[in-house]
Amino acid sequence: MADRAVTLFLCGDVMLGRGVDQILPHPGDPALREDHVADARSYVALAEAVNGPVPAPVDASWPWGEALRVLADAAPDVRIINLETSVTRCAGFAPGKAVHYRMHPDNVTALTAARPDVCVLANNHVLDFGRPGLAETLSTLARAGLRTAGAGRDATEAFAPAVVPLDPAGRVLVFALGAASSGIPSDWAATADRPGVARLPDLSPEAAGAVARRMRSAGRPGDVTVVSVHWGSNWGYGVPRDQIRFAHALVDGGADIVHGHSSHHPRPLEVYRDRLILHGCGDFIDDYEGISGYEKYRDDLRLAYLVTVEAGTGRLTGLRMVPLGVRRMRLEPAADRDRVWLRTTLDRISAGVRVELRPDRTLTVRPEARAAR
Repeated sequence: MADRAVTLFLCGDVMLGRGVDQILPHPGDPALREDHVADARSYVALAEAVNGPVPAPVDASWPWGEALRVLADAAPDVRIINLETSVTRCAGFAPGKAVHYRMHPDNVTALTAARPDVCVLANNHVLDFGRPGLAETLSTLARAGLRTAGAGRDATEAFAPAVVPLDPAGRVLVFALGAASSGIPSDWAATADRPGVARLPDLSPEAAGAVARRMRSAGRPGDVTVVSVHWGSNWGYGVPRDQIRFAHALVDGGADIVHGHSSHHPRPLEVYRDRLILHGCGDFIDDYEGISGYEKYRDDLRLAYLVTVEAGTGRLTGLRMVPLGVRRMRLEPAADRDRVWLRTTLDRISAGVRVELRPDRTLTVRPEARAAR
């Protein structure tokens, strides 16, 4: 395994609930408790007003669209997503939240269509329908044969890594964590006797040290270790200093990839000690098409991250990012001008690396001191 390359597919938030759930073969109750929207079908109407009719009910693979071809061509060894919705029939809306996401369990085929190896659940929507909704989410995903990380029936289960075996004898470990800055309520934290998410108390050195101890305890030589973290605000390119320090501490403690998400658009990426840190991957699948207010961040553009590391060491050896666009609640190839916009934006906001547009119309990253340009 020492000289083998391992390729991982990573993406940001996969939200198959609310409006997306309504176009799938088995839509659940469309009732919402939002200030301005009472019916999930309103989000379908917004998308249709911008880009035309959605042929509902759609096939379960519809939301993934072009991403399925990307995955088939790349054939990654491991596929990791942040599943940002509950998967439940429960009607008990979590109190004190402005937005709730749920997908009907019978629509789980819209998730398995992409064959994820790990569904990260440490986020601010997996308990949108309370602990009964979390229990149904966990059982539905387990029945579908999907590994999860970041939520569980107690703290031990929530903080435990998902383990993906690699031939001939390697493994990828995926730890999933959620921070308060992403909107995870404090009472969602899993404890010794309470289900919930693997919620970080803060982004202190002590919290990073606790994660490092878990990595050491679960790991063995040759593992590739991913730490997936839901953190930060929805909009803007700035990354708080404590988040940068925490990401570096994760790498110092044994992480080979830091997979950050929560922001609705891509945030800076960096290479630290030959390890990749994605501070925010942006949305991947959702029902935000047609919602106005933050157009300058181009939430309509999405990235599929294909990360290649050296199996024996975890050292980053390659990164390809495939630009996609959303139209009619389905991922499509991004236009050339949008690929250029993404390249320019990522290059501008990411210190210490150069983002380049390849002849195959994907983006890549090359470490480079900006002072040397």
